[in-house]
Amino acid sequence: MTTIGWKTGKQHRIEIWFVNYNDKYYFVMLERGKHAHWVQNIMHNPRISFAVNYDTWWEGTARIVDQEKEPKLVGEVSKLMSRKYGWNEGLVVELIQH
Repeated sequence: MTTIGWKTGKQHRIEIWFVNYNDKYYFVMLERGKHAHWVQNIMHNPRISFAVNYDTWWEGTARIVDQEKEPKLVGEVSKLMSRKYGWNEGLVVELIQH
């Protein structure tokens, strides 16, 4: 996933583990939560680009899922993350392809 640095304006690319749910991609941020640089980038500018398994790149938007307002979604993503990777705790982020 590539975000745009909110201070620098430069591209910031990370590799992240994901799950697919309801035709959207989700991942869980384990370390630093909202303090991670790329999360700050999303909070300032949700426009991103991303690829799944290094295949075709897509443009999209990202958003932090509100755990209090969307507990069902967080629960489903957590179950999928646990099944796929053996862990599921942290900040849930949703990627929407455009």
